[in-house]
Amino acid sequence: MDLKAVGQRIKAAREAKNLTQEELAALVNLSPTHVSVIERGLKVTKLDTFIAIANALDVSADTLLIDVVTHSVSGVTNELSEMIEKLPKEKQQRIINAVRALVE
Repeated sequence: MDLKAVGQRIKAAREAKNLTQEELAALVNLSPTHVSVIERGLKVTKLDTFIAIANALDVSADTLLIDVVTHSVSGVTNELSEMIEKLPKEKQQRIINAVRALVE
């Protein structure tokens, strides 16, 4: 498992929520140092810790594990949805139109 890639996605999700390591640590009852170790991919987290982090960051486990699990139910879909949701409505519509054109 590529712990660094998972840690980078956790860090990116944390930063997208405008949280510091200290704030995330408080939300999931960890030390800021532990959060740092996880984000740098130096340590495998316990499952309950991983779930707490995903829930605190409002991201799916698939999103954080996208290149780790081979049978992700909707990892790519979730990642695209999250990216598109952050765009203005006009850009969202352009993307929908482009995807429709590609599919048809």
